[in-house]
Amino acid sequence: MLHTASIPDVAVLGGGLFGRLIAWRLARAGRRIALYEKGEPSGRSAAAWVAAAMLAPLSEAASAEPLLVRLGAASLESWAKWLPQLPEPVFFQRNGTLIVWHPADRAEWPLFEQRIRVNASSTMLCDGIVTLHGSQVTQAEPALGTRFHNARLLAGEGQLDNRQLLAALGRALDELHVDTHWRTYVRDDAFPAAGLVIDCRGLGAKQVWSGLRGLRGEVARVHAPGIGLSRPVRLLHPRYPLYIAPKQNDHYVIGATEIEGEDMSPVSVRSALELLSAAYSLHPAFGESRILELNTHCRPTLPDHLPALSWDGATVLRVNGLYRHGYMIAPEMTRETAWLTGAFLDAQIRDTDDFSVWCAASRWPMLYRTATLQPSLTDT
Repeated sequence: MLHTASIPDVAVLGGGLFGRLIAWRLARAGRRIALYEKGEPSGRSAAAWVAAAMLAPLSEAASAEPLLVRLGAASLESWAKWLPQLPEPVFFQRNGTLIVWHPADRAEWPLFEQRIRVNASSTMLCDGIVTLHGSQVTQAEPALGTRFHNARLLAGEGQLDNRQLLAALGRALDELHVDTHWRTYVRDDAFPAAGLVIDCRGLGAKQVWSGLRGLRGEVARVHAPGIGLSRPVRLLHPRYPLYIAPKQNDHYVIGATEIEGEDMSPVSVRSALELLSAAYSLHPAFGESRILELNTHCRPTLPDHLPALSWDGATVLRVNGLYRHGYMIAPEMTRETAWLTGAFLDAQIRDTDDFSVWCAASRWPMLYRTATLQPSLTDT
């Protein structure tokens, strides 16, 4: 850890996915950065630790707003460029997402497809959904054999290893001499001195952001040698739709439940049974896999489930509400925040009029919020 007596250009509050990513990009641009995180360097306490890290904007269009879908599509291209710049390798693939369903649930696909077509652009839909029948399903995913007679391949979608990414970003911050303060709690009324503060603490910012709440999600991680899925698979089901994301060394992430509330207790028996039973129905060999983890966390979300970026009128930018789409949209959210940060530090934004003009010129004007914020405790 590097400590300096000078005030940094930017103090980043929160060392989860977004905090590490924005600190890395700003430090690469030559800014002096300090990062404060109440958890440990590994990132185990962050919501980003409990995730499948699927980069699947077309799949998510079945339930996500068009803004999220567009952010996800743009971010997918950025991941392909940014990951090779990290000092450690991060598992990343773009083999697409396979959508399957059991014969009894065949009505689920038309509903799923209808929602996708409402929220996805024509550009994404063009050649984005590939229909597979019979042997084509087996050719696309040999591990599934002949269990599914119909499927859809959402071409070009991807995934990465979330834990490798958190570790690689941590290493990158060290190499760039970011002043990291792990296991450091920052009070709402005592932000560190900096030219600009970027508050991306997730649920840690509840006291200053009205309507921010957590949604509980549960996942299983298993070791299943011999199955050999080559891409994420989504199993459509009217009650518990499932995804299985293959990682390296025959590890799989199985998820995910979504439960209202900020309960951080262990995974329930009901959720574990639903997740593991659905995985077994996808491929019986999952019955012989070994459970590595049953884990849970709460994802920060705003009432409309959309991410938001806000300025307090002084020296604090706040980024929050990435919800279940953190990995999918993080690069584009980072680009927007870095662009805005540069405008503040270079004195291109001095007042609310400048800020309004700047936001209107943004590629993503819908990200900007003001009304949802509580009065900042740092201004009192």
